[in-house]
Amino acid sequence: MANNQLDIKFPKGGVFFILLAVVVLILFSKSTVTIGPGEGGVLFETLGNGINTDKTYGEGFQIVAPWNKMIVRKVRQQSISDEMNVLSVNGLEVKVNGTIWYEPEFENLGSLIKTKGEDYERELLDPAINAAARSVVGRYTPEQLYSSKRDVIEQEILDEIQIVLKDQFLLVKRVLVEDVKLPSTIRIAIETKLKQEQESLEYEFRISKAKKEAERQRIDAEGKAIANKILSASLTNMILKEKGIEATLELSKSPNSKVVVIGSGESGMPIILGNQ
Repeated sequence: MANNQLDIKFPKGGVFFILLAVVVLILFSKSTVTIGPGEGGVLFETLGNGINTDKTYGEGFQIVAPWNKMIVRKVRQQSISDEMNVLSVNGLEVKVNGTIWYEPEFENLGSLIKTKGEDYERELLDPAINAAARSVVGRYTPEQLYSSKRDVIEQEILDEIQIVLKDQFLLVKRVLVEDVKLPSTIRIAIETKLKQEQESLEYEFRISKAKKEAERQRIDAEGKAIANKILSASLTNMILKEKGIEATLELSKSPNSKVVVIGSGESGMPIILGNQ
């Protein structure tokens, strides 16, 4: 019986090249890394000393040895939010909601990961934030935390964190205290007190304004009285007669017909009789 099956034979060299191509593709895929925008990479040398702290790789396409590993982390500014239970200066427990903006030092990313690990936020940043918040909030009363001291508290927490993280290759740029939660009874008492203080300030302002207006009127009246006194002292009989004569002469120049009787009025003042 004839053998109708088609035997396909690959040359031994072809099989070798196919296997070689597969190996090359695998090695190439393991040897290329793309670092995205706002990211940095550090090289973990498997056959060397671990994390290479001498160089931080920037954005773009990178080629590494297949037995090494590129650790990629964000190096742009990031934020972390948290709610902390802390004690005020008088021992009252309050909840503080805050947000921290931070970023790792790009050139020292390798040293940061080598000393604190890849999860350096949990290992380094969280304890620093909690310690600073407890230290700062513990200096203030609930009323200060609730109202006027918010910006001061933010700056003090930032200063404390920066001291703790000095030379730790992690930069904290800003602290925002978003909310301070007090027990409802304490919060209501503070709000009532603040309202009463505001009403008191408004009442004092109205009283002060009324006093200033009364003082202004008194000074104005005294000024007018002094002016009248000076004017009365300067108006002698002779001056009044002279002013009367001047006024009469001016009126006599009017085109309307009139009769001027000299010396017929009281104290010899002229009398002007107008036309009918």
